[in-house]
Amino acid sequence: MFKKIMKRKPSKSEGNEYGFGPSGRNSGSGPPSNVVVNHASRTAPTTQGGSAAVKAPPPMQAVEPLPMFRDVPASERQNLFLRKLQICCFQFDFSDTLKSAREKEIKRQTLLELVDFIQSGSGKISEVCQEEMIRMVAVNIFRCLPPAPHENTGQEAADPEEDEPTLEPSWPHLQLVYELLLRYVVSSDTDAKVAKRYIDHSFVLKLLDLFDTEDPREREFLKTVLHRIYGKFMVHRPFIRKAINNIFYGFIYETQRHSGIGELLEILGSIINGFALPMKEEHKLFLVRALIPLHKPKQVSLYHQQLSYCIVQFVEKDYKLADTVIRGMLKFWPVTNCQKEVLFLGELEEVLEATQSAEFQRCMVLLFRQIARCLTSSHFQVAERALFLWNNEHIVGLIAQNRGVILPIIFEALQKNIETHWNQAVHGLTVNVRKMFVEMDSELFEECERQYAEKEANARELEEQRELTWKKLADVAVERGGEDMITV
Repeated sequence: MFKKIMKRKPSKSEGNEYGFGPSGRNSGSGPPSNVVVNHASRTAPTTQGGSAAVKAPPPMQAVEPLPMFRDVPASERQNLFLRKLQICCFQFDFSDTLKSAREKEIKRQTLLELVDFIQSGSGKISEVCQEEMIRMVAVNIFRCLPPAPHENTGQEAADPEEDEPTLEPSWPHLQLVYELLLRYVVSSDTDAKVAKRYIDHSFVLKLLDLFDTEDPREREFLKTVLHRIYGKFMVHRPFIRKAINNIFYGFIYETQRHSGIGELLEILGSIINGFALPMKEEHKLFLVRALIPLHKPKQVSLYHQQLSYCIVQFVEKDYKLADTVIRGMLKFWPVTNCQKEVLFLGELEEVLEATQSAEFQRCMVLLFRQIARCLTSSHFQVAERALFLWNNEHIVGLIAQNRGVILPIIFEALQKNIETHWNQAVHGLTVNVRKMFVEMDSELFEECERQYAEKEANARELEEQRELTWKKLADVAVERGGEDMITV
């Protein structure tokens, strides 16, 4: 589900929002001092072996290189770890690549050392070190994201697919901070009971806020980190699901603009895959209130692949949800957006593949009325995609079982395609579908043909009567001297 982590740049920020004091982006600003992180129920930490607690060193006033971990005795590595974290709390101005170049490189090398130290499992770090590390991560990644281009100009939002994303200039540092956080979360040495004091609800919420960054590299890292947090911290799972739910609500019903919907849906795809059966009512409500309405926004194409995967996962988990899903899709079916309609037809095919006969029968009348409209669409891709449904053996089987209801609904659409549709590919596919129905039940087909002929004859007769009535009215008007009357 998760692709290889990409590299990316963080966005411009003015200070952090995690309660650690100011940390401006001006060149070489030092780490915030005298900071207290308030986490619930924490006892005084001690190092392994019951020795005295590791104390945070006094704040550093400048960025200077420190010795490598391998160059100091094992007993001093925890204190060196804390000093290196202090260096990594310094913030720099990346709008000027030449400014503080030496200090930036020292910080980058220090971050690399910290990542290697955590990844190598050289020793279990103390609780003080864990707290300070999460503090350093928060100082670096939690920031105000830059406004979207249309927010600066006041103009109407452009198509997100055509917008160039704003890349974070400080990504060379930010990437390593995310890597450090990821290695800490996945490390077998990390005790979830201890780590949850620092990676708490406030931390998770601010992490979710960052999904709105325009930088795709950062969103890729965030996706991986949040997924690992969800897997490791069972206590946070309901909270994470609810927080993602709230992001979707804001996107659907308020802003309809968010950069990270696709990544959040990718995380949910893995979460849904792990749902136990019978499915909780909470999960079914999430499907109805958040996932299905995500079909509504016009930019659904940006995340439709991930959304479709989540929807199909629900139906595969509980086949009884198929009727709910199909009716929900019909509710949000596009009227004037043909490309969106093609996406819906593709998703519909995947849902129908997981649908059983009883659920199919509940919604087939509404469903095939919509399919009939798609069959006669003047946009050839819509008509063609609708006809491709008959290439799916499972769907053909469902149609065959219920042909007595379905054929009368779509017969007129098939006939009109054969008689008048401009596209040859659509015409050929329609002929094939027509032959399929003839082979299924020739008597039913002939009955539908007869009814269609009668309907057409009645329509022609009605039209002739209408024209005759208008002609009589025109003749009467002329007889009464209506020289100025305009006739059409």
